[in-house]
Parts: sequence; C-alpha cells; structure tokens
Amino acid sequence: MLLYIGRRMIAGLVLFVVSSLITFLLLSMSFDSIIASRLGPGATPEQIADMAARLGMDRPVLIQYFNWLGNLFTGDMGSSFFTGADVASQLPQRISVTLSVVLPALTLSAIVAVGLGVWAASRGGWVDKVSQGFSLLGNLIPNLLVAIGLVSIFAIELGWLPATGFVPIEQNFGGWLRSIIIPVITIFIGGAANIANQVRGTMIDELRKDYVRTLRTRGVSPRAILLKHALRNAAGPAVTVLGLTFITMFGGALIIEQVFALPGFGTFAFTAATSGDYTVMLGVMSVGIGLTVGMNLLVDIVNGWLNPKARVY
Repeated sequence: MLLYIGRRMIAGLVLFVVSSLITFLLLSMSFDSIIASRLGPGATPEQIADMAARLGMDRPVLIQYFNWLGNLFTGDMGSSFFTGADVASQLPQRISVTLSVVLPALTLSAIVAVGLGVWAASRGGWVDKVSQGFSLLGNLIPNLLVAIGLVSIFAIELGWLPATGFVPIEQNFGGWLRSIIIPVITIFIGGAANIANQVRGTMIDELRKDYVRTLRTRGVSPRAILLKHALRNAAGPAVTVLGLTFITMFGGALIIEQVFALPGFGTFAFTAATSGDYTVMLGVMSVGIGLTVGMNLLVDIVNGWLNPKARVY
C-alpha cells in the first residue's frame, strides 16, 4: 500500500508541474497586455519593455516558470500586481470562505445520496422512481435558478435568512450558520443528484452478481449483504464521483459567491482575471491545480484501500 501511495504521489507531482507549466505558458502570451493595463492606455512600447525588464518578464518563459515554481515550493507566491499585497497571505481566508460552503454541501450530498441510492437499489418500485426523479431534476435545474428561488422564499418572503453576505465563524457562529444555509442548499442539490445516481446504478449491478446470490443461499441476512458486502464493493465508483463532485463544487463556487456576495476563492479569482493581476492569477491557478491533484490522489488512495486490485496500476 505504501508503494502504491508513493507512486500516486509522484504521478500527482508530475501532473501538477505539467498542468502549471501549460497554464503559465498560456498566461505568458498576455504579458504585454497585462503590463499595458498597469501603465495605462498611453503607455509606449519603450515603457512596456522597461516595465517588463524590471519585473523579469523579459527573460525566457521557462526560466520565469522555474523561478516561480521554486518560489512556490517555499511558500512565496509573490505580491499583487496592482495592490502590492502578499498573495499567499490572502489566499487562506478566501479559501476558508469557499470551503465553509463546499464542505458542508459535500458532506450532506454524500449522506443523502448514499442513503437514497442504496435504498432505491434495494427496494425498487416507487422508491427507485423517486430517486431517479430527484437525480434528473437535480441535474437539470441550474444552480442559479435554485439560488434565486431559495432567496425569494427564505430571504425575501419569509425573512428567515440573509439574502447575501458572509459572517466569519470566529466572529459569530450563529451568523455564520445563517449566512451559509442557502448557498449550501443551492450546491447540495446538484451534488447529491450526481452521487445518488452513481450509487444507485453501482448498487443495482452489485446486487445482481453471483456472490450476492451465494450469500443469500447461505442464509446471510439481507442487511449484512447490502451494507457489508455490496456497499463496500460499490464504494469505489461512488468515492470517485464524490471527489469529482468536490472539484466541481469548488470550481463552480464563483457563481454562488457572485450571487450571495461571498468573499471567497471564486470571487478572488474572478477579480484577478478581470483586472489582469498576473501574480494573483498564478497563485489562484496553483491552488486550483493543487486541490484537483490532491483530491485525485485522495480518491486513488481510498480506492486502493477498498479494492486491492487497484494498487497494481
């Protein structure tokens, strides 16, 4: 198992380097426009070239990349291109806002989806139809429409919850909880729909296999067959979908943060992209790629623990 984890960590590191290099090369194509936006519309080519030299952007792109990568591994992400603020010091607070919405939504999605998927696969009938209907609606209805509906009901009509804004948990727990309820429910619905559909399909396949029939003929209780054997074998694909759902939720948090005025990672990334803040964009990119690679690594490790056959790859 340790050898398998080591191989997956090396593969993850290589994936991070390759992905960040491609992104860095793409960003490097806009160096001149980024510098021009900082200097203003009246900037001359000579001024742009002088600024590029002072910022080190006149060096070969690969040298710039490896310098940036070396600084990144020491925790130095540079300073904002426009404000001069340290990028690394701003990211934790932004990420914590996004995770305070994504993690509760992911946890609820996993609990509801696994329960609904297992129930639908084992019972069939109307329960299965309800599960499929929930999955269909959850995937069809856009998050933005769900957000508007929830705000209209619980914030505007009933006045139970705030429509926008975020309260840090260390400042006021009750205020924090009220500020995240609608955003969490908004992204929970789509996440639970994806996972429930996967769990249902995988569980149905497992319950049709020969080993389940053998266990039944030996008198093993249906509950033990369902939870101890079939669910464990079906957990691998479900864990994979759970990891992908986390990445989707985190990456798609921009829309939710814009709707509810949350000062999270997505808003930070959007502001950097629209203003051309080069160093902040690089910091955001490195965090995004790191989270994606880290989640894939975690999924691989869990799948390797659940299914020893997966460790040979």
